[in-house]
Amino acid sequence: MKIFVTGGAGYIGSVCCDVLLNSDHSVTIFDNLSEGHQRAVDERAEFIEGDLQDRQRTMSILRDVRPDAVMHFAANALVGESMENPSKYFRNNVASGINLLDAMIEAEVKRFVFSSTCAIFGPPERVPIDETLTPKPISPYGESKLLFEKILRWYDEIHGLKFVSLRYFNAAGASEKFGEDHRTETHLIPNVLKVALGEKTHVEIYGTDYDTPDGTCIRDYIHIVDLAQAHMLALGSPQSAFYNLGTGGGSSVREVIDAARKITGRKIDIVEKPRRPGDPPRLIASSEKIKRELGWEPRFQNLDAIIESAWKWHQKFPRGYED
Repeated sequence: MKIFVTGGAGYIGSVCCDVLLNSDHSVTIFDNLSEGHQRAVDERAEFIEGDLQDRQRTMSILRDVRPDAVMHFAANALVGESMENPSKYFRNNVASGINLLDAMIEAEVKRFVFSSTCAIFGPPERVPIDETLTPKPISPYGESKLLFEKILRWYDEIHGLKFVSLRYFNAAGASEKFGEDHRTETHLIPNVLKVALGEKTHVEIYGTDYDTPDGTCIRDYIHIVDLAQAHMLALGSPQSAFYNLGTGGGSSVREVIDAARKITGRKIDIVEKPRRPGDPPRLIASSEKIKRELGWEPRFQNLDAIIESAWKWHQKFPRGYED
C-alpha cells in the first residue's frame, strides 16, 4: 500500500514508517519538523516538509500523492503545556486534523489510522481500562484527542471514511534505527537513561505515597515496535473501530528505575518530589479487543526488553538526533 504519514519524523511516527517500509509498503512522510527531526526521516521514504495548518497545500499534496491510506501522528502531546496554552492544542490537534480529513475526502482516500491516547479517559474508575469505559479527559490535550475521535465518527457516517483510532498507553523503547528524542522530554524511561548517560544528575519521582506496592505510580509500558505492528494491522481493519493499546501489565516508577540500573550497570540517583495533580495510581490497558478482532499480540511484554532497546539507541545517540 501507499501510506501517507503525518508526523513521520517524530518518535512513534518514525518507528511506524520503519516497520511499514520493512513490510514493502511505500511511505510519504509529511512533517513540519517542529517536534520531529530530519535525522528521524527514513531514507527509503519520500519526505515533504509542510504543516497541516496550511489547508490549501495539504489539499494539493493529498491530490498529488493519492495514497491508499493515511496514518496521522502529527500532534502536540504535552499535558502540562495544554493546561497553559489550550488554543495551541485545539488548533493543532483538532483544526489541523480537520484540514487533513477534508483533503482526504477531496482526494478520495478512505482509510485512516489515528494516533490517539489514554489521556482521553482521565483518572479511570477501574483498571484495566477497556473501550467501554466512559472518556473523561482532564486536560485540553486529552480533550483534543477525544474531540477528534468524535469528528471521525461523523466523517465515517457522512463520507464513508473508515478509521481506526489507537489509544496508546505508555509507548517506550526503540527500534534498531529510531528512538525517543523529544525537545521537551517528560517520559520516564528516556529521562532515567539520560541519568545513566550522565546527561542529567538525577531522575525525579513524583509521589511515593500512592496505594501501590512500592508507593509509586504504576503505568502500562508498550514497546514501540509492538505499537507499530498494531498500526499495520489497523490498515486491514474491515470497519471503523477504537482500540486501547497496552500490555495489560504494569510497572511502577521504582521498578523502571531498578530495571534501568540493572541493564545499564550505571548509578541512577533519584529525587523524591510531591505528587503531581491528576496523576492516578494505576493506568493499565485492556487490549483484549484488538487482540480478538485484529489478532494483535505484543512481542515485547517484558520491561527489561523495552528498556534494553531504548538503552542501545540512546548509547548511539546520547544527545538525541541533534547531536
